[in-house]
Amino acid sequence: MGKMTPWPAALVADQGTPPVRVCFFFNAQRHQLLHGISTAVELARMPGFDVYVSSPNEGHIDYARRLVALLGGAPIRFEVLSPPLLTFFRKRSGRSVPPKLLGLAAVAHHLNGFDAIAVPERTTVQLKRVGVRGPLYIHLDHGAGDRAAGFDRRIRHFDMVLMAGEKHRERLGREGLIHEGGHAVVGYPKFDAADAIRDAAWDPFGNGRPTVLYNPHFCTLGSWAKFGVPLLEAFARQHRYNLIVAPHVRMLDSRAKRARWQALTQHFAGARHLLLDPGSDRAIDMSYTSFADIYVGDVSSQVYEFLRTPKPCLFLDAQGIDWQNDENYGHWRFGPVEHSAADLVGAVDAAVASHGAYRAAQLEGFNATFSADALSPSERAAEAIGDFLHMRLRGGAVARPAVRRLQRAAAVALMLGAGSAEQGAMTARAADGSAVHAEPDQGVA
Repeated sequence: MGKMTPWPAALVADQGTPPVRVCFFFNAQRHQLLHGISTAVELARMPGFDVYVSSPNEGHIDYARRLVALLGGAPIRFEVLSPPLLTFFRKRSGRSVPPKLLGLAAVAHHLNGFDAIAVPERTTVQLKRVGVRGPLYIHLDHGAGDRAAGFDRRIRHFDMVLMAGEKHRERLGREGLIHEGGHAVVGYPKFDAADAIRDAAWDPFGNGRPTVLYNPHFCTLGSWAKFGVPLLEAFARQHRYNLIVAPHVRMLDSRAKRARWQALTQHFAGARHLLLDPGSDRAIDMSYTSFADIYVGDVSSQVYEFLRTPKPCLFLDAQGIDWQNDENYGHWRFGPVEHSAADLVGAVDAAVASHGAYRAAQLEGFNATFSADALSPSERAAEAIGDFLHMRLRGGAVARPAVRRLQRAAAVALMLGAGSAEQGAMTARAADGSAVHAEPDQGVA
């Protein structure tokens, strides 16, 4: 267990009442940390909660510590939950985490000791079926896209479900996946975490050209198999656009997958206006969606992160889908849909030229997806969790939000007086010689 981040203890202890023990459990790839870590920080700053951040990957815990420091610190306990057998399986496969069911079986007894478990995935709730019924299960919103996978039937087994906006609340309610008193719309906490860690001044090209982001998804509905290499070849031949290719991290989460990607990167060496990301932290912290001028993708929820500022989008349909009346493809209303790989540069040109026709739909879709409030999404999520747990475990609501905000402000002032961690400035990476840009990957540490 890691050393606790310093925080004024008088502001986090309820006199005479044992704290509510909450585990934020991250048992998938590193990208899921950004969907929960800032909420863990805000909950840990509230009185009466003992917050743990746990993962089977020590690299995830190191990244979590860094995020917590950049978010201003909180009294969080960090745990690496990786018995030797799990570590063996993970490192042998080259994956960032062991098989989920095996991992859950190994730590089930430990997790059963918490009052609540908060997770940004669904497999963990299956612990209920094998007798791990001590904790309440909290589902943290993991992405805010439209795919059916985001409305997994297992969500109905969670005791509390957090959602980014009214779009998800309406659909989850319609499909019977949430219940009264067990859900809350809180906004998108990933924005808080990503804003804290991302270097806003980063520019990998420095040439002033517009940059296209290609963001293929790993699922069978993705576009990579049909469009990936043709798109790389087309953009390597032209010099009007930069291109960043940042696949979903699960496309690269094995040693064999990373080796194939490295071979592809070497094949396109010499194209200084191309950046092929090998699964780096920039692929998960919104560096690319914030920097890029044009989005090319398929079914990833990252399109909504890209549309924090309305910009041109192009969607690649590799399956010939009848999508117009299918809510799983609601985001394809935000730009033209291309079916052919014959002229992808021309398709991007057309998407840029026609953006004005899609801008209103982009704004409407973004606002339906992400709820906004005077409080940050992470504060709203922590307050929703705190109130829910106090009602279920203590028989009454936690201290009112205005009081908690004063407590947090006092705690921040005390920490600043004692000196807080400073974030080192990250330097922009420029092309070196004729090599294609490649960010360091997340590895399997």
